[in-house]
Amino acid sequence: MTWLVPLLVLVPLLGAAGALGLLRHQKLQQAITVAALVVALAVAATLLVLVDRHGTIVVQVGGWEAPYGISLVVDRLSALLLTVSASVLLIVLLFSIGQGLAADDGEAPVTIFYPTYLVLAAGVLDSFIAGDLFNLYVAFEMLLVASYVLITLGGSEQRVRAGTTYIVTSLIASAIFLAAIGLVYGATGTVNIAQISERVAGLPEHVQLLLHTMLLIGFGIKAAVFPLAFWLPDSYPTAPAPVTAVFAGLLTKVGIYAIIRLETIIFPRPQLNTVLLIVAVLTMVVGVLGAVSQTDVKRLLSFTLISHIGFMVMGVGLGSVVGTAAAVFYTVHHIVVQTTLFLVSGLMERVGGTTSTRSLGGLLTGAPLLAALYLVPAFNLGGIPPFSGFIGKLGLFRAAAIDGSPLAYVTIGAGVVTSLLTLYALMRVWDAAFWRPKPAAEAAAPHASVAEPHAHLRSPEPAPLTVSEETGEAFHPDGSVTVTDAPLASRASRPTATQEGVGEAPAKVRLPRMLVGVTTVAVLGSVALTVVAGPLYGYATRAAESLESPDRYVQAVLGGSR
Repeated sequence: MTWLVPLLVLVPLLGAAGALGLLRHQKLQQAITVAALVVALAVAATLLVLVDRHGTIVVQVGGWEAPYGISLVVDRLSALLLTVSASVLLIVLLFSIGQGLAADDGEAPVTIFYPTYLVLAAGVLDSFIAGDLFNLYVAFEMLLVASYVLITLGGSEQRVRAGTTYIVTSLIASAIFLAAIGLVYGATGTVNIAQISERVAGLPEHVQLLLHTMLLIGFGIKAAVFPLAFWLPDSYPTAPAPVTAVFAGLLTKVGIYAIIRLETIIFPRPQLNTVLLIVAVLTMVVGVLGAVSQTDVKRLLSFTLISHIGFMVMGVGLGSVVGTAAAVFYTVHHIVVQTTLFLVSGLMERVGGTTSTRSLGGLLTGAPLLAALYLVPAFNLGGIPPFSGFIGKLGLFRAAAIDGSPLAYVTIGAGVVTSLLTLYALMRVWDAAFWRPKPAAEAAAPHASVAEPHAHLRSPEPAPLTVSEETGEAFHPDGSVTVTDAPLASRASRPTATQEGVGEAPAKVRLPRMLVGVTTVAVLGSVALTVVAGPLYGYATRAAESLESPDRYVQAVLGGSR
């Protein structure tokens, strides 16, 4: 079944080419994009079962034996992350279709979203199967080029500014990674991960430390660990909700995946484990302190994203099977839950017209189902029993207790504080956005949707608009169109101060069924992680055991060519 592996990259890329050729046919673009991701998900799920039963699957591209050719490797870790990532990519795509939003500006064609999204998917999936460092670099660049387009989609001043920070930071990380690849090749004569694992032990200690550090810095920027995470809170919140959701769920986890490979296969010795544990503590604490100081939901979630990356780094830094297993489990949990919370924040923005907790209010009355959809993943991320967040953190704390070092116990304390502050920050959003009545000033002058790029062209007394319920497009009497970032279900359904009275709870708002349905599926998926926590944790443990025995990986890739 080795022929399945290349399909993970080929199908999205071919789908992107097909979607790009159908720019005038958006429905066909959507169909091609959905079909490509469904195929990718089916392939990933099949590989998940096959790898667990029969062991690592290796494909030597073009028939060139390793280390001369390109190796595509699917082991338990790869298969698990491929399946979860393909699921998230599909869910977010369906959300974007339901929202009727791929770009929020009429000057930027909506249709460019779908081929770009498939290129992003190909890059993410290729990252998880790359068997050599240069192919991993190519995969990173593929997903980053696509992300450059998606994060600036719409061309507003705010997005271009935030996108510039993101692009410059990503280019620096890529330059460091590429320089590290050159040094690794110069020192070992290969870029094949399995062969590097064999040869690196024979290098002088200071050379190993240099290579190890450079690779770790490059991956750390992509994973958004402290102090290399400064770019994330200013970049992610500016993008449309579907883009932010897929970025938060997957892009940083590609960096975490690379760190896991680096610490278990390439440099299995505990050379920088102490550094990783210190970085984990700082990432958790600094990230969550940033979260509690935020009044914007998207920025708050961006800071919680950073803080919880620290939990995964903690598991890797412990350098044990139980620690790595907990890190793998927590990575899966965080991909699903963080993506779900960003999708919910998109619905909150659609209903309330903003993500600022100073302006939101009364959503519990106006959208009671949305209140439930927020509360479940919020409890999960905060680590409330019996959710998967609690199980993952408990596994990490157990691994640290088994380690028994003073620094390991410090990480436990930092993890507990981070969990409590995460719950506090998320419940403060609940209180402000759902439980508290809408502020009087906001009820008297309800928000227009966030992005209105042509607002400066309006007259002092704007004429009434006709607003599409499905897409959020505002049709002006002069024929111009304004496309909003988070179109409301129906602006007519949003009460004014005259209708309700200042400061009173809003009337119930109808959201498009597809949006609510997709978000509900995402929330149920986060709950399902708790239901299948036993088998999933067992799978993560088997994956960790394979990772902690790099000889298995080397034998599977190199085989008789050693």
